[in-house]
Amino acid sequence: MFSGRKKSIIMFLLIFLLLAAAVQVCVYTLLTVAGQKARVPRKFGATYMTMDNLYFDVLNSAIEEVVESNGDLLITRDPSSRQDKQNEEIHDMLDMGVELIFVNPVDWFGVTPALQECKDRGVPCIVVDTDVFQDELAVSIIQSDNYDAGVQIGRDIISKKTDAKIVVLYDKRIDSTDRRLQGMLDTITASRMQYEIVYTASGTTLLQQTMGVMQEFLETGTFFDVVFGGNDPAALGALAAIQKKHLTRPVLVYGVDGSPSGKTMVMQGYMEGTSAQFPQIMGKKAAETAYAYLEGTPVEHRITMPVQLITRQNLSDFNVLGWQ
Repeated sequence: MFSGRKKSIIMFLLIFLLLAAAVQVCVYTLLTVAGQKARVPRKFGATYMTMDNLYFDVLNSAIEEVVESNGDLLITRDPSSRQDKQNEEIHDMLDMGVELIFVNPVDWFGVTPALQECKDRGVPCIVVDTDVFQDELAVSIIQSDNYDAGVQIGRDIISKKTDAKIVVLYDKRIDSTDRRLQGMLDTITASRMQYEIVYTASGTTLLQQTMGVMQEFLETGTFFDVVFGGNDPAALGALAAIQKKHLTRPVLVYGVDGSPSGKTMVMQGYMEGTSAQFPQIMGKKAAETAYAYLEGTPVEHRITMPVQLITRQNLSDFNVLGWQ
């Protein structure tokens, strides 16, 4: 048994140790809180060719989710399909002190001065969904396999028609839609079957704009039985014009995106197919690449995301009302 003196000493030591542990916890907590208060949220910028296309809203939301989960801020701008405005937006975001900018250019060549300004001011850029003329100005370019999106449409045309008169609606300034068209053209040309492009309109990727262009073409009375849209809004605009004209003959209408509207039209039999992109996966990958780069981790300069043609045959594999 311990004597009274020994008990007092032991009790004193226990109290001392408890107090020391409590002080350590308090100091750690205070330092942690102070560190949290001292951390200034990082600012990121993002600008897309247009926010009229819901695809870019989904892509941006996926990036924003990752950024905000890290306690940071994403500033998003919409140039409304004007490259001069997009270049101004990039300049303004640089003045706001952003540490990195996600860019989806209106014009793959016209965006060059803005990308050069980013490089000159030491702010990295990640290009999403399409390419840029001077790719060395971007730390990473993340996009769908746009050429294969066109290839898959071309193969589907070949499987259903041995000859066709084709209408093309796309935008030459946007490398992604240009690559999609090239994939389709190379595929049908290699088949050596009788395919002819009877009309091409460049600069049309918005629904209302494409609908107007298609209405004008329909007035010419030129026969066609296939429509290739560089994206789903272009395909949907062409489809709207066809329906307004009350055209009764079968027309195979193709788009690229895999949008809810595009998949709904496939389900209802108005569109033949849409090559699906995966904007949620792309956005997350872009944000993760941004953080890796800022932390000094080497990143891939080019990241290509797979695509998949959606038709009525495989539509059940996808969520019609949502994005991939």
